[in-house]
Formats: sequence, C-alpha cells, structure tokens
Amino acid sequence: MHILKEKDFKVPIYVWADLEEIEEEAKKQLYNIAKLPWVFHHIAVMPDVHYGIGATVGSVIAMKDAVSPAAVGVDIGCGMAAIQTNLKASELPDSLKVIRLELEKAIPLGFDEHSTSVYFKYLPPELLKEAEELFKNFYDLTQKVHHLKTKSEKQLGSLGGGNHFIELCLDQNQQVWLMLHSGSRNIGNEIAKYHIERAKKLSHNQDLPDPDLAVYLAGTKEMEEYRHDLFWAQRYAFLNRSVILEIYKSILKKYFPHLTEIQRVVCHHNYVAEEYHYGSKVFITRKGAIRAGKGEMGIIPGSMGNKSYIVRGLGNKESYLSASHGAGRKMSRRKAKQLFTKEDLIEQTMGVECRKDTSIIDEIPAAYKNIQRVMELQQDLVEIVYELKQILCVKG
Repeated sequence: MHILKEKDFKVPIYVWADLEEIEEEAKKQLYNIAKLPWVFHHIAVMPDVHYGIGATVGSVIAMKDAVSPAAVGVDIGCGMAAIQTNLKASELPDSLKVIRLELEKAIPLGFDEHSTSVYFKYLPPELLKEAEELFKNFYDLTQKVHHLKTKSEKQLGSLGGGNHFIELCLDQNQQVWLMLHSGSRNIGNEIAKYHIERAKKLSHNQDLPDPDLAVYLAGTKEMEEYRHDLFWAQRYAFLNRSVILEIYKSILKKYFPHLTEIQRVVCHHNYVAEEYHYGSKVFITRKGAIRAGKGEMGIIPGSMGNKSYIVRGLGNKESYLSASHGAGRKMSRRKAKQLFTKEDLIEQTMGVECRKDTSIIDEIPAAYKNIQRVMELQQDLVEIVYELKQILCVKG
C-alpha cells in the first residue's frame, strides 16, 4: 500500500494499486477529492482504480456530514450476485448455446424491459413483500422521476448494458455457479443525474476543484431527500438482481430439475453506507468497491474471458473495510473498439459460450486489467474462497 500526500491535500490517499498503472486523469481526480473540505481521515484507492465521472472508479471516500452524489456514480446500487448450486460440470451438456439463447430471450438486455411487471411471478414471499413496499412508496421519490414508475416496474428483472453480465461458472471443484452483474437500471440513473446536477447549484459547491464533486450537507432538506432517493434505488438494485437470479434458476431447472441452491453471495459496489470509522460516524461512498468487513463474503469478477473470485473480507481498517469490485478497465470503450477485432474477441473468449460479434468488442478481456494482479495487490483486504471460470456469458 502506498500513501500519497501533498501540501494542499486535506487528507492523504492510501493506494492499493500499482502507481505507474493509474492514468493521469484518474490521479487528478483523486487529488481533487483529497482537497475537499468534507473528506475524512484518508481516501482508499482499490487496485482496479480507473478514471470515472466526478469520482474515480475504485475509490472509497469517507465524509463527515456530507456526501457527494457523483462519488456513488450514476448506476446507484450496481453490484454482484452469485449462487453456488449442487450441479457438477460433468452434468452439463457439451453445448450451452440453447441455454444462452433462452436466457437472452427471457431477461431483457441493454435498454429493453419486460412487456409487463414480472417480479411477482418469481420473488419468494419475503422479497415480494419488499418489492410491493418499494413500489407503494414510489411517489415519495423526487417528482422528477414520477413518470418512470411503469418503466421501473417493467425493468425489475432486466440486465442493462455495458459491463453488466450473466454467467454460468465452474469453481476449482468443478461445482456450477450462477453469477450476474447488474444495477438500478434507468430509474437509478435518472435519480443520480438529478441529484448530481441539483448539488452543483448549491452555494457551498461553487469553488470546488471539480464541479462534479458537489456535495449535500447533513441537516439540509436536500440531503434528506437525496438519502431517501438513494436508499430506495439501492433497494431496487438488490431486488433487480434477485429477480434475475430467480428467472435464471427457473430456466436451468427445465434442464436440471434437481438443481438446488447451496449458498448465495450478494454485494453492492456503487453505493453509500453510514458507518463508523476511526471513532466517527461518516458517509462512506464505495464507487467500484465492495465492503470487505472481517468474515463478510464478496464477489470480485474478472472480464468475460478471465477468472472471477468469491472472497472473504479480512476487515482491513485502512481500506475502510473495502476491496476492489473487479478487474477494472485499462482502456476506454472507444479505444478497445479501435484496437481490437472480432477475431481477437473470438480468440480471447475461447471456451466461453457467448456472443462473439462486434457489438461487444468494448468488453473484450484485453480491455481490462489483469485480474490476477488485482488480487495480488489486495491480499491484505480479502482472502480467496472460490476461483470461478465462466463457461457461458450473456452481455447486455
């Protein structure tokens, strides 16, 4: 771990990444965050760090009596879910294409949504009650998103695009896992954008090094309204992943009626939590980072051609009980599309049942950092429990 300090920093920056690997744009963002008057104690930077909008992806920021909407990101509550099943690799068919096509048909991808609300068909009673309560209180959200109620109901149980995915994986014992990455869809995005722009207009944010780092202050009407909307979106994201998992399981049970769930791991990696650190209650924003308290289970995915990891947190105080959220991009989507071809994609996803067309070249494994190196850099943050390798991947 490296510690960066400068005279104009309010707090130092603790870095679990290779310093030479961090882009200059990302470093500048981190320096801007370190200068904010509300930051507390230090900033923790994960090994998958890279440039983001406002706050850096792979950053963990503690603030006293303030929170920055851009330090969460626009996909509020984005995160991972994984299920270990009783299936073994030997039970799977030689080709998984039929299953992939059925998943792509049943779970809306990209900007798509279900034709009607489907969550009530799939959620177990306790989660169905949570979903009903969530939508019953929909109009308590900022009025700016009230027109999105029907859309948000139809998008519950949809994947989205970009780096979101659904995978079928094998662990080191040849046990079958279901895994997915998704967030709060359009409703979370619209809530985030509204509050980022609203915060920028507040008087205390007029002289910041980066306008995107605008904050809400504790005790204000704006902060309370943001907290309400934010925590609603985080619950929505959790339920979205839950619905996808139930649809996923229902499809697999057509082929494997004896399928059962052994254990489930879920974690946000774009979110805000109110926690105690270094003797103070603070707002923690993990943007591209998971919570890794001692004994807490988490998921750190690689790319669509590399390993992913089920991990157990070591409770490292200096990281604010956090770890990386994945491999992290090492180049922009535009650069990946310019640099790689369909043939490169086919080669780098060999052995994985997935689409291999030009529409997903920006997700090619070579566009991401080396996940093995990322894991090496955070051996004091998490321990590896399972190593997963995907054999099927659905991209949004």
